[in-house]
Amino acid sequence: MSTIIDDKVVASAKGPCEIKQDPIIALTKKVDSLYHYRDHYFENHVIEEAINKNNDIEREMKETLAKFDEYNGYEIEGSRAKYYYLKGKTFNVVDRFIPQAEELLSKAVKLEPKLIDAWNELGECYWKKDDIKQAKNCFVGALPHGRNKTSLRNLSMVLRQEAVDNHRQKVDNIRQGVEYAKEAVALDTMDGQSWTILGNAYLASFFTIAQNPATLRLCMSAYLQAEKDVVAKSKPYLFFNKATALKYQEEYKLALEAFERAFSLDPTWDVPRTKWEDLLKYLKDVQNLISSKGRLKTKRLHQMIMALDKKHMGPYKNGSYTSGEKTIKLELTPLENLKEGLNIEKVVFGKVVCWIQNTDAVPFTFCMVDEHTSCLAVTVYNLAEGRGVTVGDSIAIPEPFLTHHKFSYSRNEFDFKSIRVETPVVLVVNGRKLGRDQQASAQLSSFKRSD
Repeated sequence: MSTIIDDKVVASAKGPCEIKQDPIIALTKKVDSLYHYRDHYFENHVIEEAINKNNDIEREMKETLAKFDEYNGYEIEGSRAKYYYLKGKTFNVVDRFIPQAEELLSKAVKLEPKLIDAWNELGECYWKKDDIKQAKNCFVGALPHGRNKTSLRNLSMVLRQEAVDNHRQKVDNIRQGVEYAKEAVALDTMDGQSWTILGNAYLASFFTIAQNPATLRLCMSAYLQAEKDVVAKSKPYLFFNKATALKYQEEYKLALEAFERAFSLDPTWDVPRTKWEDLLKYLKDVQNLISSKGRLKTKRLHQMIMALDKKHMGPYKNGSYTSGEKTIKLELTPLENLKEGLNIEKVVFGKVVCWIQNTDAVPFTFCMVDEHTSCLAVTVYNLAEGRGVTVGDSIAIPEPFLTHHKFSYSRNEFDFKSIRVETPVVLVVNGRKLGRDQQASAQLSSFKRSD
């Protein structure tokens, strides 16, 4: 009998040719199929079945692992690393940390240090284990073997989670994270996961560096790109982070809808539902406190309005103020006469009648009433921790930016107005302009699952 071995074809003189598939190829197809099942789950299941997704993936994972048992002891030189990598990747398909995944992937990178995919999977494994330092080492270790989108975007994530000694280092990490995410997107502009991470990097920049609306617009642009990818738009954390950005853009209806989408995609994740409930309560409180003028008694409200004195407008009392070398005229305007958007060369003046409790530090929200008894909300960004205003304070706001919030949602009708203040240093409180010590960037509450 003569046998000629040529890759996958084995010819035998005693019988017809038999096609034998390389086990690595067979296992790769099986693992790819597993990940396709996970990533395209909602193309084959209705959203109401989301509660079953994790269990269904666990079942598919076990079926895939059974395929590996067929090749137990597979020891062809040069392929063991890929075998361990594929099996480790199979365990890694679920959100939770599985020790076997770490063990197998560690073997893979030891046997083949240039196996980039194994480094990335091992980094993901450490990420789930909350070992940020080791996760970073894996992603950094993969890059010398080839710039790739997975290592780059994951580095963007770990830099945001890395423990640092000071705020300057935190800022540097955030900026570097943005650059890594940009590079990942540039390598594959169709990958929604990379766009998601870029959006998250911009969102972290908004909170850590400066609460600049332009940064939020970049963030939203990235999320919109991510939603074009069928895989990315099935991920609950995309909509959770999008909702967070929308909230700070004060696009409240869209934020509520995005939070709702997040917990619909993963009913087992409590955070989006909690944030949704918090925002709904905040909006109800704002509307109720505006309509009731802070729930002040009529006599108390009248006394506060009578106590309004234009001298408490400070530098704005004379109808103009100087900004650098530029003098800007200001006309005292009733709250009810404000137009939507930026009210150039206008100033409003009134009393604080209440502040609104918010589970998040940003924005600081209070209600003010003017001499005509008109009342609206004021949202202040970039306010230092522990700072704010108190009931009875006199407030002057130059060139106010007004938004009229009018929408229906979940059997609730919202109709109220608010002024957005990007920096507290433009405010005059009781005749004094607030100093730079009142300004600071807030810290984003980080949920590792949504990073």
